[in-house]
Amino acid sequence: MGKFAVKETKSGIKFDLLATNGQVVASSQVYSSKATCLSGIESVKANAPVANFEDQTVEGFAVQKNPKFELYSDKAGEFRFRLKAKNGQIIATGEGYKTHANCVKGIESVKKNAPDAPVV
Repeated sequence: MGKFAVKETKSGIKFDLLATNGQVVASSQVYSSKATCLSGIESVKANAPVANFEDQTVEGFAVQKNPKFELYSDKAGEFRFRLKAKNGQIIATGEGYKTHANCVKGIESVKKNAPDAPVV
């Protein structure tokens, strides 16, 4: 089972969602307080399992309703994803992946691990 790791940074507090193997599959923005960070985790837990999938790397892609995972290609040519809540705010982002298939696996990992992941 995955877990949410909460940690302090120089400018606030953030979380990473770790897969069962310990690899980071999604990260948050930096929050100003632990309470708002924990609220962000609850939002990921609630939104990830029901989020739609929008593949922005496909020409003429269909825009999906929030909550949704957006898969896109960055300036370096890597594939990334972001999870948006019902209100359209980005609540988690993925790392850069070399292949489209691995990015999709990252999204699937968030969907699988987030709902029941403990906070450490």
